[in-house]
Amino acid sequence: MIRHTSDKFRWHGVDVLPYKEDGGTHFKSISRQTLFQGSNDLPVEMRYFEMAKDGHSTLERHQHQHAVMIIRGSGQVFVGETITPINTHDVVHIPAFTWHQFRATNGEELGFLCVVSMDRDKPQRPTPENLTELNQIPKVGEFIRV
Repeated sequence: MIRHTSDKFRWHGVDVLPYKEDGGTHFKSISRQTLFQGSNDLPVEMRYFEMAKDGHSTLERHQHQHAVMIIRGSGQVFVGETITPINTHDVVHIPAFTWHQFRATNGEELGFLCVVSMDRDKPQRPTPENLTELNQIPKVGEFIRV
C-alpha cells in the first residue's frame, strides 16, 4: 500500500521523476510518479502525471492503449483527430496507434492518473510526413506542440 502524503498529489516513498527519461522528446513542465508497478496477476502500471500551467505532454502514439483519469485541474487533450476539453474526474481512453497529447491550457495545473500495460512498446514520434497530415486537420496544427 502506498499512502498519500499531506502534500497535494504526492505519495510516501514515491519519487517525483522527469516525465521522460529520454531527453529527445518534446514536452514542457511535466513530471511523473509510478504508484503501482504491476504484478503477475495484474500486469499494469498506474502512474500520476502532473503538468504546470501551460505544460504539455509529448505528441506520440504507440501499440498499447491508455486509460486516463483527470484528478487535478483542467485542460485539453488531442486524441486521433479531435481536441477535447478535459476536467477533473473525466476519463480518457487512448486507443492503440492513436496520436495524442495533453495540454494544461486553462492557467492551472493538470494532473492525471494513467493506467497502462506493463508490457508496452516505446512511443513513436511524428515524422515530417505525419506532421503534414496532422496539420491538415482543422485546429490540430494550432494545438499540437512538437
